[in-house]
Amino acid sequence: MNRPFPHTLATAAGLMLLAASHAWADGLPASVVATVNGTPITQAQLDRAVAQTGAGANPNVVQALKQQLIARELFRQQAAKNPAYEKQPAVQQAVKEAHDAAITQLWLKDNIRPSPVTDEQVKARYDAIVASLGDKEYKARVIQVGDDVTASQVIAQLKQGGDFAKLAQQYSTAPNKARGGEMDWVSFKVPVEDGKTQSMPLPLAHEITTLQPGAVSAAPVDAGNQRFIVKVDSVRPTQVPAFDAVKPAIKQALETAELERATVQVVGGLLKTAKVVQ
Repeated sequence: MNRPFPHTLATAAGLMLLAASHAWADGLPASVVATVNGTPITQAQLDRAVAQTGAGANPNVVQALKQQLIARELFRQQAAKNPAYEKQPAVQQAVKEAHDAAITQLWLKDNIRPSPVTDEQVKARYDAIVASLGDKEYKARVIQVGDDVTASQVIAQLKQGGDFAKLAQQYSTAPNKARGGEMDWVSFKVPVEDGKTQSMPLPLAHEITTLQPGAVSAAPVDAGNQRFIVKVDSVRPTQVPAFDAVKPAIKQALETAELERATVQVVGGLLKTAKVVQ
């Protein structure tokens, strides 16, 4: 089971770099970034570690991750000297989970076959998005809560001069709470219609298009079992991005949707013959 390295491991790796960097500086094969007592740390291992962080090819991050891999190998070699560790239930469970995850990923790769997304599909999606845009686009902040009591508390604090962004960080349950409830620019044709709100709840889209810049919802907006408090930061004429600028993002979204469709289809087929007890 893969887990993030603790801070102490990263620190130890950094100290190790200062003390022993000369030991692996030269004479390594192209596919190897370091060796630890003769055991190679491969470029592929480092690439996977970098990919898992999502930090890209930042040289400082790459160097730090390499030192973490070296430290981990040092620790592994020490642990391997004690055969009793192999018999620990936690170790055996981790081995089983890693094995199961690996064979599952291989099976998924062989059996889930999403259809390729064509350039024509990407362009059609782009045209549909552009056609759905209104004359104006809105930069808004939203606080999303799950009950009337919390919503009323937020409204009361806003009326007393509370900072919207700080209240969003404190109360909102939405993923953008860390950004003070900030949303990307959105645009809808007015009056807003159900199904034409970029997947946003209709009451929320209506509130956004109704408020003036700088204004805040006077009362919570009900949408199903959620309550929304909205602040519109800015309004401007809609700026339509060029197709080439957004083509990669649209293609990725379509590929994700197609992968989900193919996965659901496979799961549905398996469930027909499976006995599942919950």
